[in-house]
Amino acid sequence: MTGTAQQKKILIVDDEPDIIEFLQYNLKKEGYQVVSANDGKQAIAVANEEKPDLIILDIMMPEMDGVETCRQLRSQPEFADTPIAFLTARDEDFSQIAALDAGGDDYVTKPIKPRVLTSRINALLRRSSRFSEADVEEIKLNNLVIDKRRVLVFKDGNAIELPRKEFEIIWLLASKPGRVFTREEIFDKIWGADVIVGNRTIDVHIRKLRERVGEAYIKTIKGIGYKFDF
Repeated sequence: MTGTAQQKKILIVDDEPDIIEFLQYNLKKEGYQVVSANDGKQAIAVANEEKPDLIILDIMMPEMDGVETCRQLRSQPEFADTPIAFLTARDEDFSQIAALDAGGDDYVTKPIKPRVLTSRINALLRRSSRFSEADVEEIKLNNLVIDKRRVLVFKDGNAIELPRKEFEIIWLLASKPGRVFTREEIFDKIWGADVIVGNRTIDVHIRKLRERVGEAYIKTIKGIGYKFDF
């Protein structure tokens, strides 16, 4: 049992009772509190009641699928920062892109060994904690203001709301404008070294960032990574 796990509550959302039972058993062994839901609508109700520290979502579920559940959770301020991991048997690129686009932090395909899942959960929780505890709260660059306390970007005074991972990426890049961050650095700093995500993950988030903030700010350095330009 880890000290980190003792105070953390995890919500598991899956329509297969065997999966919930398996995950509950292994996560409780690690010291986590565990609550569960069988579909997306129930998940939102349980999340609002239990206020979990992390949510594990299946994609294919009755009533409301995992992607829509994630999107609705992210629309509520109390879950804007909550780590959400998808655990699913679907490994198609379009499913992963849809899940990350909806605000997911990680995408894990079944089957997965319990110790590997626990490691990835720990990494997501550590990453969330490090981000919230850092000292600097605001970056100002020309007509952009990036406000970490409110998780908002202001462009010419107009507020732009971003999903958590997109905000973390722009915060990272803007923290050292002009510096090129390799894809490996971005993966490590945003998702953590213990989390393995698909090759399309950064591409999806960068594309959405450019759509919301503007094409000019984030430059692709071919074969290397990205930098913030202004």
